Amino acid sequence: MLKIDRYAYTNRLARVHPAEKVLLAGATMLICIAFSSPATSLLVLLLMTGVTVLLAKIPGRFFLRLMFIPASFLVVGTLTIALTITKDTPFLLYGVKIGGYMLGVTARGLGAAAGLFLKSLGAVACLYFLSLTTPVVEIFSVLKKLRLPPLFLELMSLVYRFIFVLLETADKMYTAQAARWGYATLKTSYFSLGQLVSNLFHKSYYCSRMLFTTLLARCYTGELKVLEKSYVLSGKNLFLIAAAELALLVVSLWSRGFLGVATR
Repeated sequence: MLKIDRYAYTNRLARVHPAEKVLLAGATMLICIAFSSPATSLLVLLLMTGVTVLLAKIPGRFFLRLMFIPASFLVVGTLTIALTITKDTPFLLYGVKIGGYMLGVTARGLGAAAGLFLKSLGAVACLYFLSLTTPVVEIFSVLKKLRLPPLFLELMSLVYRFIFVLLETADKMYTAQAARWGYATLKTSYFSLGQLVSNLFHKSYYCSRMLFTTLLARCYTGELKVLEKSYVLSGKNLFLIAAAELALLVVSLWSRGFLGVATR
């Protein structure tokens, strides 16, 4: 079992109704995406990090490591927005001359890049909160009660499982190679990594076929049926979620100038 799955079953919020966690993550992510406001995105990021680390007791170092993965991609992606090619040098904060043009950054470009970076990271934090605090079986149970198409849920379930098959296979192959000093030097590391990449698809395909055969042996007919725990909705939790979303909504409207105090 991977760490994400283990934390999903053992965190402090594991006994909380999954619908409450889906509601918190979904509503917060919707506000974060709908309002292109750096203040809202930063608040969402802090809120989701606080709930995940302080309330659910997910180790902060592990959560930061997870956040580092999308953050590294976002930095590269937002650089293309921050950089500007222009002839109007007065607008550039910093730039270098390339031929007859200037390549640099403007205050507007940096603001747009920072806003997109925070908004994307805030949305990812919502998804991480849900993944680390709620087992995927319970998430699918909530989505099923929301009347999502069964075929869509089955595809999501199988894709999710096959992604974990791929990760587990890669982890086992890496452990086997490391145990044989496959990553002792830079030269052997390149060689071992090449072997791992080239064999990963074949091994994963074989494991996925074995998984499907196992499902067929257990009378799989296109629908995964699992036992569902019974939960009770908490009025206190629903009130806190409503209060948090209302506060985010007020800050978002205020930052966009819809409450009579414009910030720009």
